[in-house]
Amino acid sequence: MAYKRRLLKEMQTLLDLSIPGLKFIPTEDGINHWYVDINIVDNPIYDPAHAFRLEIVAGDEYPIEPPMVKFIGQEIPLHPHVYSNGHICLNILGDGWTPAQSIRSIALSIQSMLQGNTKNERPPDDERYISHAPQNPRSSGWVYHDDNV
Repeated sequence: MAYKRRLLKEMQTLLDLSIPGLKFIPTEDGINHWYVDINIVDNPIYDPAHAFRLEIVAGDEYPIEPPMVKFIGQEIPLHPHVYSNGHICLNILGDGWTPAQSIRSIALSIQSMLQGNTKNERPPDDERYISHAPQNPRSSGWVYHDDNV
């Protein structure tokens, strides 16, 4: 039940904060299921009026284990670390996760990743990955191609 206390605390903080370009949306499924709408305003690759939606689901082992995070919706942002099925290749969503991180830090990291993007493309192995990808991106054994994007 410690994860529920942590999520309640995070929820209160997120709903009280105003972070430019991020809108945190709790769902009716419980405190462990969130949507985050992300707007990217200073990158010509992305329309600043369009919000990309993240789905975040924290399991019973949160914050020891990272939550499941992926983009959902009709438009998945083009980025060399974002697959066309919405999965995100980012170390803090897997082996690089620590309990000091939070829903907020994940959203800020992904927003920053998109903000700094200079390549309007998918990962080089997008087609192969999505043809065999698990439903939950946490079940993927990520191979990090390029940390410079």
